[in-house]
Amino acid sequence: MAKADYYDLLGVERNASEAEVKKAYRKLAMQYHPDRNPGDDAAEQKFKQVSEAYEVLHDKEKRDTYDRFGHAAFDGAGGGQGAGGFDFSGGFSDIFDDLFGEFSGTRRGRGSARRGADLRYNLQITLEDAFRGKKATIKVPTSVGCEACGGSGARAGTEPTTCPACKGHGKVRATQGFFTVERTCPTCQGNGRVIADPCRQCGGSGRVHKEKTLSVNIPPGVEDGTRIRLSGEGEAGARGGPPGDLYIFLSIQAHPLFQRDGSNLQCRVPIPMTTAALGGHVEVPTIAGKRARLNIPAGSQGGRQFRLRGTGMPILHGSGFGDMMARISVETPVNLNKEQKELLRRFEQAGGSGTSPESEGFFSRVKELWEDLKD
Repeated sequence: MAKADYYDLLGVERNASEAEVKKAYRKLAMQYHPDRNPGDDAAEQKFKQVSEAYEVLHDKEKRDTYDRFGHAAFDGAGGGQGAGGFDFSGGFSDIFDDLFGEFSGTRRGRGSARRGADLRYNLQITLEDAFRGKKATIKVPTSVGCEACGGSGARAGTEPTTCPACKGHGKVRATQGFFTVERTCPTCQGNGRVIADPCRQCGGSGRVHKEKTLSVNIPPGVEDGTRIRLSGEGEAGARGGPPGDLYIFLSIQAHPLFQRDGSNLQCRVPIPMTTAALGGHVEVPTIAGKRARLNIPAGSQGGRQFRLRGTGMPILHGSGFGDMMARISVETPVNLNKEQKELLRRFEQAGGSGTSPESEGFFSRVKELWEDLKD
């Protein structure tokens, strides 16, 4: 009789994510668990089938093999195993504890040294650093492998011994009804080995606290909140375990001239009233440290925006640059002397209609509104 497809057994699509596979199995395992269906051979068989399916599909390598070759990839595994080469003697407790042990805080040990914790480091840079890129040197307080014992935790000249309680497996078994449940060994805490004579420098942990100096390459174009991962630069694992990773989170300081909008920059450019009225040009700075010429047409109003192409930020993991948007702000003269005031009065007296179209139109509408209210 042909075996049922593993994806059909769990009721998931072939492109289902690992989380979806796990969720589907958890639901079915709870439904067909033998403790919930005592004496029901059909439920027991169904539980075995969905457990076998999950054991394959939640493991990336096994799943890839199954997708390529189907059930044939696991056939002919020999005695003591279920259909498809699935080992029921330990598989149930392994995968069941993997799913449900996390809620009780009792995940089993695996007889191997534990991985070190991941670390976070907050690094603040300037907008110019984000534009050009930077090689920064940082100092991170962390745990590193103990040199005195080589990370083993045992005093120099001695070695950890196999745990007598779990025989080096890091887990112990207890029979509970139909199941043989495995749990972390309480004697060695899942390490599989015990230390009779701990290292005096690290106290048997295999690691010591130390400040580590690292070099970080910051690529051009990074944005606020960008995360950089340094693999293996986190906390050292206990008793020779693999280290964690270091995650560097970037924040960019506020700039006195530019405001960032993705790969574009915004810049407010104040100009004299005379330049706005008569026209002219001004030079504005760019984030690259250069100057750009901005031509102001006669009669330009405050708030008008000019685009300077290619003078913005570099595009991260891409090519080219964004633009800079220069928004003019017309400045009203202050601290005028007597002659300047007189010139402005003469300008006001000589002015005719059309020199200030926006204000003339506004007050014309206001006048019409007042007249309507009188009627």
